[in-house]
Amino acid sequence: MPPSKRKAQGDWVTKLAFILLCHKDPERVAAQADLLTRHGDYVVIHHDARAPKSDHASLRTALGDNQNVRFARKRIKCGWGEWSLVRATLVALATAMDTFPDATHFYLLSGDCQPVKPAAYLHHALEAQDRDFIEAVDFFGSDWIRTGMKEDRLRYRHVFNERSQKALFYGSLELQRKLGAERDIPKGLRIMIGSQWWCLRRRTVKSVLALMASRPDVMKFFATTWIPDETFFQTLVSHLVPRAEISGKPPTFLMFTDYGVPVTFYNDHLDLLKRQGAFFARKVSSDAQALQGQLTALWSQPTHHMTVSDEGARLHGFVTGRGRVGRRYAQRFWQGRKPSRKHELLLVACKKWHVAERVIQVARSECGLAGVDFVFHDADCVLPDLGGIQTSLEKRNRHRRTVLSMLFEAYQTDRLVLCIDLSAYEVMQDFFNAGLGVRMLEIECEYSDDYLAGHAHRIGLVSDTSAKETIETLLPTLRSEIAFEHERVAEADFGPIYRIAETAHPDTTTSVLADFLGLSKDRATAITSHDELFQD
Repeated sequence: MPPSKRKAQGDWVTKLAFILLCHKDPERVAAQADLLTRHGDYVVIHHDARAPKSDHASLRTALGDNQNVRFARKRIKCGWGEWSLVRATLVALATAMDTFPDATHFYLLSGDCQPVKPAAYLHHALEAQDRDFIEAVDFFGSDWIRTGMKEDRLRYRHVFNERSQKALFYGSLELQRKLGAERDIPKGLRIMIGSQWWCLRRRTVKSVLALMASRPDVMKFFATTWIPDETFFQTLVSHLVPRAEISGKPPTFLMFTDYGVPVTFYNDHLDLLKRQGAFFARKVSSDAQALQGQLTALWSQPTHHMTVSDEGARLHGFVTGRGRVGRRYAQRFWQGRKPSRKHELLLVACKKWHVAERVIQVARSECGLAGVDFVFHDADCVLPDLGGIQTSLEKRNRHRRTVLSMLFEAYQTDRLVLCIDLSAYEVMQDFFNAGLGVRMLEIECEYSDDYLAGHAHRIGLVSDTSAKETIETLLPTLRSEIAFEHERVAEADFGPIYRIAETAHPDTTTSVLADFLGLSKDRATAITSHDELFQD
């Protein structure tokens, strides 16, 4: 029965419109939207425009009969840390304001959020407190940012994505530093920072939208701020609303490790989550079926009385410090993790690392793919914090599947691209046998004598004092070794292998890359037309 025809629990004055940002798992999102509208509230969904069209179609079909669900008027291609996330939120928020004029509150959620209190509890709390529930602390005076960039998020303009366009991101930042191109904070604003997830009153949303219309300088500033979803609403709400009307805690419970990795909740976390003062929790694992079922049942309980202790962060520190069974030197929190069948890994195998990195760099910008370069070969490969497992090559290779699983989680994606050296046959075997979807692109290059001599230096076979004759005697052996590596891959039963060669016709290369990356041939041409693709 559609929610509009169901009887709501209690005589609630409040009416919630949930703003739901999602990019994957359409079945789970549909179930989430049905749950949230079960007692008469509303949902507006923004489905990332980078998600497959088939997922969006299935989501609309699944929710077509639910009169309390609407989709944002426009789908935005979202990127982590970008203004696009705030823009998507604003589009969905405007849709909710216009479509549901009786909504009194607007609650921002993600597809990984689940309720940890009954709907009755949430409505009672909102009616008892005439407040906006948003975390907002001083950007410069607090230690909210534990690791990574802080002042430079605001001081300089950011038009590239740090994850998918790393070289351009840091190159642009360094250029601005050299030019002294610092910018000022918009007049009258005190920059605040806090959790992305909030619940705002209707009059607050109206005030935010009005300020946006009257202050284009504010919009321009945040549009080129790095990770603006942690500062935009926090700053504007604090600017417009008296401090006494702002709750200091986020309404959605979430925790981060000391390494900046989001804590994921599993089946044994029910009691902990119920005792938090928040109304929802993020992130609940998609594999925690029992927990999801228990939280779904909790949402419909007709009570607004629950015991709250707010000890989540303290308990998490105790547990991770001593092990889940009370031992100080217990199993590391990341041990035992492994990628799942829903994950897709794209390997780019090449002897010339710079060629593979060029392919991946352009593929990132054209496809929005998340990925890293030679994570299992290059000790200096740039990686997100993975709880310490990333600190050495030896540790990464000893726990390859765990590293892979944590990279999928860190980049919040089910599709990842990695570079791999052609010699890493054992790594290839491991991943093709890991139970996830793996496809590999093998790149065959031409190798001049000068390149092979340089390669011999890089891998330590020769030194600067080695005789020319010694180096020349090694060249045939090196050529033979590379040929053997190609032959071994060709004979392996690895599954989908795509191959391009430096000597192949550009049209052939374009066609193979289009198939490998799932691109149109026109977009694949952006890679093959790269003038320096195979250059040394």
